[in-house]
Amino acid sequence: MLSKTDFDKALQLVRVAQKILLTTHVRPDGDACGCMAALAEALRGQGKDVRLLMLSEMPQWYGFLFDEKIPVLGKDLKVEDLKGGALGEFDLAIIVDTNSNNQLPGFAEYLKGRKGKVLVIDHHLTGDKLGDVELVDTGASAAALIVLDLFKAAGWKVTESVAEALFVAIATDTGWFRFSNTDARTLRVCAELIEKGAEPTSLYRRLYENFSPARFKLMTAMLESLELHFDGRYAVQYLTLNDFARSGAHFSDTENLIDECQRIAGVEVAALFVELEDGRIKCSLRSKGAVDVRQICQQFGGGGHKQAAGTHLQGPLEKARQAIFDKVCEKLA
Repeated sequence: MLSKTDFDKALQLVRVAQKILLTTHVRPDGDACGCMAALAEALRGQGKDVRLLMLSEMPQWYGFLFDEKIPVLGKDLKVEDLKGGALGEFDLAIIVDTNSNNQLPGFAEYLKGRKGKVLVIDHHLTGDKLGDVELVDTGASAAALIVLDLFKAAGWKVTESVAEALFVAIATDTGWFRFSNTDARTLRVCAELIEKGAEPTSLYRRLYENFSPARFKLMTAMLESLELHFDGRYAVQYLTLNDFARSGAHFSDTENLIDECQRIAGVEVAALFVELEDGRIKCSLRSKGAVDVRQICQQFGGGGHKQAAGTHLQGPLEKARQAIFDKVCEKLA
């Protein structure tokens, strides 16, 4: 757990900063988006000039958390534009839900050349110590729990919209409270957020009963690729560039699709391989507990949690699949 001193140091950075840049890891998930939305509202309420930046496109189902169009690095502006002050000069950069350079493509380069301070809010074990001050609590089920603790330390008001954003962050990072990181602390915090106005039923419908036809077609393609190995203990699925072209879906539409094959009895480890336009292969791994998939991903420069992790591998697809197969084989043997 973090101490009062830790939060005092973080809040001191916030107090002296007037212009703040807020960002998160590439391929932002619910925890990342929820934390950004909550912090942006609170910081603007303190009179701060806050700019948000995504490092890749946000899944459209998180769009309701924001009332602004957030620029995307690499699409709306280049790293050179950011260095040149396209968004302004910032006293403080706040990075949520990651502390790793490889999760911040382009932005990590920008950080090295700037003079302002950096505040990191994260709950992952892997990290590169990017912050001048770091609020890192690896026991937290989501970064949103740390953000809420920061709210309490600062005395910031938890509005209904903040409660919604933080509830989304926690619910998505716990698989709607199915994952083993769901503990008593998590549920107590969510009870607080419900009391502040978060409505679980309506939020669930926005997040999980709102598939576009294209995303549904993409999921169908993924399910058709299913392979089972080691007597059904290892489930493998993949998506190619052709699958995206045929379905009309985007890369962001892959979020949480890996969870589908975990419904199969006997599956202990699940993998989803996604072919990227730059030739690399994005690999997401899930475990039901016996296998630490973070250890596997770390061997390839990735990271995450014991039961949910990811990494990038060099193509082609078959080569990437074999590399992970060999490591999973070692674990299941």
